[in-house]
Amino acid sequence: MRQSAFPKVRAATVRLAAAVLLAAPAAPASASFLAGEALDTAATVLAWVVVCVVPIVLIVLFWMVHVIPEKIAEKRHHPQKDAIHALCLLSLVFGGLLWPLAWLWAYAKPVAYRAAYGTEKHDDYYLEMRDKAQAGELLREEIVHLQHELDVMAAKGTLPAKLKALRGELDALGSEPVAEAKAGEA
Repeated sequence: MRQSAFPKVRAATVRLAAAVLLAAPAAPASASFLAGEALDTAATVLAWVVVCVVPIVLIVLFWMVHVIPEKIAEKRHHPQKDAIHALCLLSLVFGGLLWPLAWLWAYAKPVAYRAAYGTEKHDDYYLEMRDKAQAGELLREEIVHLQHELDVMAAKGTLPAKLKALRGELDALGSEPVAEAKAGEA
């Protein structure tokens, strides 16, 4: 049996490649574009950023996320927005465990609240509507609807003093031409 010359050629090629690699000048390996003192300075700056700036950014982001349900409740004029605000603050103390409850509560329609108090809106909503009515931005139908809502709340006996005063102001505004006259002029 004749043996092939292939193993001998391969061994010679490997020896030649090893000799070339050993004879080549060794360049220092570098994993960074910085060297020496610049590398130490960059590492120090990066460490200070990680130690000081990152925790502050994380705390601010954590706070901003936990305020979202409160902002939603304010935007939707949720009648229990103050309780949702308190739940958001408690959620901050408990590490975010109560945050999903505050989120759901902010989006929940307060059906039981409406049955008990006759409204689904916070008192601030009615005060904002008063300001719009005084500025002439509401139509007569909107003022009548607002008066009706306040009458329903008064019938249930849940009308606070500031909303009673608002009801009287709306009666005075109801006798004057409001937005309909302005719409006719335009």
